[in-house]
Amino acid sequence: MTRPFTLFTGQWADLPLEEVARLASGWGYDGLEIAVSGDHLDAWRWDEPGYVESKLALLEKYNLKVWAISNHLKGQAVCDDPIDFRHQAIVGPKVWGDGDPEGVRQRAAEEMQHTARLAKALGVDTVVGFTGSSIWQYVAMFPPVPEKVIDAGYQDFADRWNPILDVFDECGVRFAHEVHPSEIAYDYWTTVRTLEAIGHREAFGLNWDPSHMMWQGIDPVSFIWDFKDRIYHVDCKDTKVRQTGRNTVMGSHLPWGDPRRGWDFVSAGRGDVPWEASFRALSAIGYDGPISVEWEDAGMDRLHGAPEALAALKKFDFPASNTSFDAAFKQ
Repeated sequence: MTRPFTLFTGQWADLPLEEVARLASGWGYDGLEIAVSGDHLDAWRWDEPGYVESKLALLEKYNLKVWAISNHLKGQAVCDDPIDFRHQAIVGPKVWGDGDPEGVRQRAAEEMQHTARLAKALGVDTVVGFTGSSIWQYVAMFPPVPEKVIDAGYQDFADRWNPILDVFDECGVRFAHEVHPSEIAYDYWTTVRTLEAIGHREAFGLNWDPSHMMWQGIDPVSFIWDFKDRIYHVDCKDTKVRQTGRNTVMGSHLPWGDPRRGWDFVSAGRGDVPWEASFRALSAIGYDGPISVEWEDAGMDRLHGAPEALAALKKFDFPASNTSFDAAFKQ
């Protein structure tokens, strides 16, 4: 099967949406995964007369479509504890307000509900994003953390996200959570527990992004099969792992691109993600949604990398066979 290829605009929010659309169209992308960030999308304007129409007209101008939108930044603030200077830098003044942590969480949750409404208005059925987590701070489990604290973290997630998901259900839109360190679901077992915490409700699924799995030692291909009924969206980012004994999995508080890191994000096709096996697995589970390039590489110019990544990934999106192996040998 062949699927549409989109460019995630989150790493391009410093540019006007029209400029990103112009570039993506010229590179051969089919559409955009538009971030609620910069001037790209504003979830609070979802019902403003003419707002959605203007965004759709812009896409049409460049012969692009939209199959999913994202709101990672505000989703992060829904469950996070602590809420601090890091969030102030990413959530914007409307959600930050006076900075009172619970107020930030409540306004972030309200924006996520508006994001579902915006998606519906755009004719989109999937929102990609983060959830945040009140217990990520305890990932090292030392000083010792009682089990009841972890239990409370998953309950906090359920309590905060179920009302958001109620609006998603009302809108006929799904949330695709990106399994990622710092979130409530960041690896295999935390994903299992996250789904259990909300009763496996269908409004909540997963955004498969293998880059975060590679450095944690998660098999991204098995993950597709294990959660085949929950893969609602695909983001493609690559990771190069170089753990030498000095360079370690934890990253050593070093910036992206520093050669002392044990891993780094690189342009798709230049890292360790098994793309062909992954695309075959996506075909096997019947995923026919967009393949979205989330371009990130601290050592490469993005104007070079974004079209290169598109070409690298397209090699693996070959049509599936319409003849069974056994049938072919019976001719």
